[in-house]
Amino acid sequence: MTEEHLLKGWEEFEPGATLFSFEGKPDQEVHHENNSVQHSVADWRVDKPVHNKEFCIDCQFCWVYCPDTSIIPDVDDKGKGIFGHIDYKHCKGCGICVDVCPTNPKSLLMFADHLPVEEALRQWPEKEEKK
Repeated sequence: MTEEHLLKGWEEFEPGATLFSFEGKPDQEVHHENNSVQHSVADWRVDKPVHNKEFCIDCQFCWVYCPDTSIIPDVDDKGKGIFGHIDYKHCKGCGICVDVCPTNPKSLLMFADHLPVEEALRQWPEKEEKK
């Protein structure tokens, strides 16, 4: 990636441009200017996304499409971008991450906000067989 690409703002990318994953350890505290950095929106939420790493393929669609940068990525020991965790302080429960998840079953599903994550994982659906 050239330095020119690193200096582009999001409005300068052409529609349909591919945004490649970060290299190295991401800054866990970075949030875009246009989201709820200063204020928690957790009290807006009725449902929350829950991540099941057993089905995750680390495609990072959830990270790319999350409007509030609530999907916090991480990197594996080879420097590959992987799912890290969900920042529930900034997640408003919109479900976009679930909609864009391509796995079967999805590795992100919406559950009632008050349901503990461990209980949600026990309720995960089985893989659907193709017909």
